Amino acid sequence: MLDLVKLARQMQGISQHLSDEAEATRQRLTLAEKLLVQARSHQADLVTLQQMWRDRLGFAAAEPVEPLDTRQAIAAAPLVHTVLATDGSQIAPSHHEIAYCYLINVGRIVLHYGQSRHPLLDSLPEVFYRPEDLYVSRQWGIRTEEWMGYRRTVSEAIALAELGREMSDRSPILAMVDGSLIHWFLEPLPAEAREAILPPILDAWQQLREARIPLVGYLSAARSGEALNFLRLHTCPHTTPDCQSHCQGQTETAPCQVFAPLRDTALWSLLLEPGQRSPFWRSSAKILEFYGEQAIYFCYVHVGSEVARVEVPAWVFADRHLLDTALTLTIAQVQKGYGYPVALAEAHNQAVVRGGDRARFFALLEQQMIRAGLTNIGTSYKEARKRGSIA
Repeated sequence: MLDLVKLARQMQGISQHLSDEAEATRQRLTLAEKLLVQARSHQADLVTLQQMWRDRLGFAAAEPVEPLDTRQAIAAAPLVHTVLATDGSQIAPSHHEIAYCYLINVGRIVLHYGQSRHPLLDSLPEVFYRPEDLYVSRQWGIRTEEWMGYRRTVSEAIALAELGREMSDRSPILAMVDGSLIHWFLEPLPAEAREAILPPILDAWQQLREARIPLVGYLSAARSGEALNFLRLHTCPHTTPDCQSHCQGQTETAPCQVFAPLRDTALWSLLLEPGQRSPFWRSSAKILEFYGEQAIYFCYVHVGSEVARVEVPAWVFADRHLLDTALTLTIAQVQKGYGYPVALAEAHNQAVVRGGDRARFFALLEQQMIRAGLTNIGTSYKEARKRGSIA
């Protein structure tokens, strides 16, 4: 139980701290806006520097592929269109339950607008219980719980591609996922582990590409600073941005880091009007070296309620028709969802596994184990004791 009296004593100084932080943020934003204007005058030179010294930079700086002063209004969505979305949830494995297994539940959404067609709102559950599912990741030092999250990402991508194949005769269509298309978590994994996760995802995206269905990763409250990091090339006091030589890897305290911990969204919320987007950027995340032709581009869009980061694969960015479709339908989804894409919200609602669902899952599993003639079925004493209280 939370003791609010003791907590209140610790929060007396928080208002002053937040006030000081707000003032510091305003100063950083003023500086960042000034640097953005300055960088625009020699943007091509900065891009050349970035490309030449990419391997020596101590930070991830995205590459602008449009003028830095781009502020483009997004057109209204067509009346007739379709939106696809998937999201996942899970029941994690536990040695304290009646059986060591895990469940992945993928919510699927198909919403038709301007058409006399029923929507699709359902979920696809899958149980993993075989040794090769539960323990294969341990050879790479990856916990089963962590591996389950990676498998869920694969399941979401495959389910989205399957929906795309079924709907490929309809146009225009948008496929959406919640979160980034840049799977940073794969970067530190051993090569064999990464090969088990990334290729199925890229194959699913390729299927959407063949069906000419644009794919969008939507990030609300994005925390990235990739775009702002590009301005560090402009503020670098050295003739070459060789971080490893000049700053000895201390990039967070380097002289070019003049506006940390500012995020991209904070700057673009000042520069964009509702319905406008920023210039597009090509992400320089190291994991994208394994993406082949499906590098990730992103921009920031003022959707009215916030500035969101919108990511697309290279093949969407390269096709102006697909890109326009992706942006117009994305902002329409936010408007229909009162601040957040309705398809993504519904996909989450279909996928989420609540406490009652978890209890029914294990009850069903227990029934099957009893029918199979198994004995001594039950949770551990620790789990049983935690579910009750004498207080």
